[in-house]
Amino acid sequence: MSETPTPRSIFRDGLWGNNAALVQLLGLCPLLAVTTTAVAGLGLGIATLLVVTASSVVVSLIRNLVPQDVRIPVFILVIAAFVTIVELVVAAWLHDLYRTLGLFLPLIVTNCAILARAEAFASRQPVGPAALDGIATGTGFAAVLIVLGALRELIGRGTLLDGAEQLFGPIAANWTLELVDGDVFLLAILPPGAFIGLALLLAIKNRIDDRHGR
Repeated sequence: MSETPTPRSIFRDGLWGNNAALVQLLGLCPLLAVTTTAVAGLGLGIATLLVVTASSVVVSLIRNLVPQDVRIPVFILVIAAFVTIVELVVAAWLHDLYRTLGLFLPLIVTNCAILARAEAFASRQPVGPAALDGIATGTGFAAVLIVLGALRELIGRGTLLDGAEQLFGPIAANWTLELVDGDVFLLAILPPGAFIGLALLLAIKNRIDDRHGR
């Protein structure tokens, strides 16, 4: 049995030190494809958070029941089950968001960050730490989605929270902040803009880590 890390170290690693997107560079396909707006990033981020947390809990619960030679297929089935549940819920109650996220919602099952945490952490730890790790990992990944989406939307369209009603309902119809009239810098919302934005976030994180001697 491996040593159980402290809740503080779990959250620190998931949110910053071992962030799935900025350190492990996992799950980059949805990260780069979906983050054209902050709302789209938030929507996919919440879905990923729910899946990684729930799957980590279940993997921890069954870790002593699954033979070592089939653990990866079993973990994938667990993840796929929760992805299907989340997809059905979003399709039923948040259909506009479901259409915006498109194929990348069911493709959460292929997100290497989720399987990596199931294999490297949840399958070796009790339920409590596994749940905390799922929350921290999902929150860290969601934070990058939101920041990158907001950055690209702001620079590319001059708006913020465009399409908020897709996630929060009709009450959010007037939440859009239009800072500039018309498109500003279209490259930001095109595929190259996603790579540039992620590179900028990576540079900022590395700079902060260097300044603090990490």
